[in-house]
Amino acid sequence: MRITSGSNITIGLFFKEGGDTKGLVLRTDNGPQFIANVFVKACEELGIVHERIPVRTPNMNAHIESFHAILEEECYSHNEFESFIDVYAAVSQYMEYHNERRRHGSLGYKAPSQFHEAFLRNNAKGIAIVA
Repeated sequence: MRITSGSNITIGLFFKEGGDTKGLVLRTDNGPQFIANVFVKACEELGIVHERIPVRTPNMNAHIESFHAILEEECYSHNEFESFIDVYAAVSQYMEYHNERRRHGSLGYKAPSQFHEAFLRNNAKGIAIVA
């Protein structure tokens, strides 16, 4: 299974179902959080293959860049934050909305939780995305 950084929906549902991480491929950019020793060690311990996109190629993670634009437009721009705790609370609330209730065009205009249920029933129809 191949997932990318920012795929919070996929990652969350994967672990929620008790997925085995051995052989999982996680593609990320080269941000400091992804080159940190703690992250590298966690990937090794979980058997996750960490794949990095080449430096200065955000187009190779276009869907993640798109997600960050959505997060900016639908969450950050609607709030004024006075502390990290405020940001954390707002983003956590937004992520719950994004992952559970917000309709996604790539999932046939279903919320991720609805798509996941349909997938488990072998009745999921989304849009094929080819990289």
